[in-house]
Amino acid sequence: LTHIGAKFMFVAGMFVSGCVTILFGMLDKVPNGPIFISLCFLVRAMDAVGFAGAMTASFSILAKAFPNNIATVLGSLEIFTGLGLVLGPPLGGFLYQSFGYEVPFITLGCVMLVLVPVNMCILPKYDSIPSKDSFWKLILLPKVLVLCLTIFSLSSCLGFLDPTMSLFILKKFKLPAGYVGLVFLGLALSYSLSSPVLGFLSDKLPYLRKWLLVSGGLMTALCFFMLGPAPVLHIESQLWLFVLVLVLIGFSLGMSAIPVFPEILHCAYENGFEEGLSLLGLVSGLFSAMWSLGAFTGPTLGGFLNEKLGFEEASAIQGGWALLSGLAAGIFYITETTRRRSSSSPQNPPGNNEERTHLMGSET
Repeated sequence: LTHIGAKFMFVAGMFVSGCVTILFGMLDKVPNGPIFISLCFLVRAMDAVGFAGAMTASFSILAKAFPNNIATVLGSLEIFTGLGLVLGPPLGGFLYQSFGYEVPFITLGCVMLVLVPVNMCILPKYDSIPSKDSFWKLILLPKVLVLCLTIFSLSSCLGFLDPTMSLFILKKFKLPAGYVGLVFLGLALSYSLSSPVLGFLSDKLPYLRKWLLVSGGLMTALCFFMLGPAPVLHIESQLWLFVLVLVLIGFSLGMSAIPVFPEILHCAYENGFEEGLSLLGLVSGLFSAMWSLGAFTGPTLGGFLNEKLGFEEASAIQGGWALLSGLAAGIFYITETTRRRSSSSPQNPPGNNEERTHLMGSET
């Protein structure tokens, strides 16, 4: 990112994604068999590369443009993530039913390509100096490892719902297929509406971030335990309870997801990383990588567990990831607070206090 520029990476990523999205709509004309499967994987892989470039660059640009309000801006933009989740399926379904397989992909790809010149004109260009700080130095920090587990668990829990929830709704509640998308609204709307508020709180009250992370992880775990509900609870699944739990999941995911980016940045600054676009690129790339890893693991493992054990048990097991991340974050923050209090006690040598004061001043 520092070598080719964040703006170029963002625009190029959108261009690649737009082109391959259109190509994906043409794959029904490819002969069946290994050629079709191979091209599907190739096109989706190229789409992933373009998406990763655009997302990594967008996080970096946002953090550079709004250094004092990162969580607020990210939270505000999650409104549009929620809108995409809400509007994507019905619009895509309408275009598919009205015009056939190709039109939804061609339409979306063209919209992305139209936005390429728009972003070329609007986005600022930031100069960056390559830093000596490495990706491995960042990811091996204990606090960053804990936060990576949080990102992975959230993405995994969200991805788990993709291949499993609609099947469960159709089977359990006997809803018409057209109403399944309305059930998804509970999660998407609660996440998108709560994200700006959570982002504002994260920026204005930084000490709340750790509590949001821990509470969000534990609340997500409890919600997934209740989603089925788990067989050990002996509670009959009802539609109103299912929708209510989805609304709470959307809120709890926002509690954990929104503070993660500024927390990783804060940890990097504490450990002597140079401030600038290079560090923002490292943090953005790490966030995208962990999120994508969870987005792969969640549907894969969730689909397997759903097939073998059923949705009720599979969702309870899936909540274990969120429980693990919440407990890990809680233990880490308690340990960190205890260590800092002991180091600031009167028995601590003055030199350490001076050094710590200097570091805090640099951080500020």
